Amino acid sequence: MIYFDSADYIDRATILVVDDTLDNLTLMSGLLKDLYRVKVANSGEKALKYLENDTMPDLILLDIMMPKLSGYDVLKELKSNHKTKDIPVIFLTAMSSIEDEKKGLELGAVDYITKPISAPIVMARVKVHIENKAAADFLKDQNHYLESEIQKRTREILAIQDVTILAMASLAETRDSETGNHIRRTQFYVVALAKKLKNHPRFAHFLSETMINTLFKSAPLHDIGKVGIPDHILLKNGKFTPEEFEIMKTHTTIGRNAIAHAEKQLGMEVEFLKTAKEMAYFHQEKWDGSGYPTGIRGDAIPISARLMAVADVYDALISRRIYKEGMSHEEATSIIVEGKNRHFDSDVVDAFLELQDEFISIAARFSDSDETMAIKAQQTARLEVIQ
Repeated sequence: MIYFDSADYIDRATILVVDDTLDNLTLMSGLLKDLYRVKVANSGEKALKYLENDTMPDLILLDIMMPKLSGYDVLKELKSNHKTKDIPVIFLTAMSSIEDEKKGLELGAVDYITKPISAPIVMARVKVHIENKAAADFLKDQNHYLESEIQKRTREILAIQDVTILAMASLAETRDSETGNHIRRTQFYVVALAKKLKNHPRFAHFLSETMINTLFKSAPLHDIGKVGIPDHILLKNGKFTPEEFEIMKTHTTIGRNAIAHAEKQLGMEVEFLKTAKEMAYFHQEKWDGSGYPTGIRGDAIPISARLMAVADVYDALISRRIYKEGMSHEEATSIIVEGKNRHFDSDVVDAFLELQDEFISIAARFSDSDETMAIKAQQTARLEVIQ
């Protein structure tokens, strides 16, 4: 724990004395110099010029009755400048009326001392305000430090969270015969669709900037349930039998349950995990109710899953597999359009059609290398040998 030592601060404190009378400057310098660093200015203009420097005094003793710029005018300038507005100012003046003192304090002075001065009174009040300033600066520094540490820790937590999500998602991908960058492509497809639809009357209530960030974070987990599918089905080089397809369909439930289990272990609801569960469980549902696992239809399908449905199918169509070549963008687009109002939400399809160039760009940016495909082929070959 860091402790505040006011004595150490006072030893280093600087006081600026502003007065147009040489005798007053000499008097105050002599009084203060043994405890503080003292700077002097014989006019308001010179004081403000001095304060243009980066090194600020810790306290200002300011006369009021000065030619050109009065002490009141100087204080107004100080309070209007973000660099000087927090420097405590004590008026040290012969103007002793209640109205003068009231005006000085209303303008922002921390104290008001009338001449002729009492040295013990001046030293006591200076010490109090120097210590108050020191404590305020200390707390400000500590707050900045704590805010910086909180931001740093938050960034670290988010980074760990993101890496963990991608690691979990990649685990599913390494067992699948699909291409390795499928995770990244679908992640960016979904966000592109979401941004396109965020002002659409049917989606604006849901697609806030926060939710779009949540979708980006959640999307990689949409196929996490594939880790629970046996290799002889997941890596099969060909069409599934009806029995195999029924097993394959369970990846949606397995994924939802895995994320729900993680959420339960965490002991609290997390927005991106809620969205990840929706994507994992419902992304194979179809607009007409012919999908799985529950056969829900239309607007009953969560928006996150509707976005992922288009992203996932498009990527599956254009991606090269061990057993097939990828379709052209035009061929894939034709199939997406044919699925409008049957497989997909029509408004999501319309957004996709307006984003074709962006989808092509995303696919190119995260394309799979021949080396990746070769590794996948070796995995499949080893499985066939074992069988």
